[in-house]
Amino acid sequence: MTDRLAATVRVAARALGRAGLVHAYGHCSARIDADTFLVCPSRPMGLVRPDEACTVVPVEGPLPAGVLGEVRLHQRIYAKRPEAQGVVRFMSPNMMALAALGRVPRMRHGFSTYFAPGVGLWDDIQLVRDDEKAAGVIAAMGESAGVLMRGNGAVVAGASLEEAVGLAWYLEDVCRIELAALSTGLGDTAPVIGPEAAAARATRAGLIFERMWDYLTDGDPERDIATPPADRKE
Repeated sequence: MTDRLAATVRVAARALGRAGLVHAYGHCSARIDADTFLVCPSRPMGLVRPDEACTVVPVEGPLPAGVLGEVRLHQRIYAKRPEAQGVVRFMSPNMMALAALGRVPRMRHGFSTYFAPGVGLWDDIQLVRDDEKAAGVIAAMGESAGVLMRGNGAVVAGASLEEAVGLAWYLEDVCRIELAALSTGLGDTAPVIGPEAAAARATRAGLIFERMWDYLTDGDPERDIATPPADRKE
């Protein structure tokens, strides 16, 4: 189980790098059990090597030596959300631009509904390297699957690491749409999606996240180890 999970973490890291969702900075993790999770190597995610060791991190307590300080964000999510199985911290272009404006995207298209009732905002540009700030970010996240940190990236959490990777891609696209809407001058009058329509649209059926995982991980040398079973169900 742990070997396959480590492969999944490495595949996810490289996929995020290839997709331009991370560069020199960012990290991803997958829950092992109630008390521990596995985080990617502390290096640029696109450069993570096949079979490179990931690190087991406790949900509560000090970070192991060599683990990046902002992995405290992962700890707080896993502690507060028993259902969370995967976390991605990333710094994609459109999301970074919107976060720097101190704005969050509104629900304007399908991908945005996965962040209902709305993406959170942590209005502080400082790096999150202590438990107090990490707790503040996750509080700002609220019930959403994602939170923007002003001028400092975003964090998403999913029911699996595969889902969290898909959510990271979605959030970048949601921010792209928001910036495009604002550039037209019609942002305040354009339609937005209400709660009932959002709940109906944010489906996991139809291999929604599995297909995104396939798209983002195609060609990865460890994908066959990490990919969910071929007999996926609709």
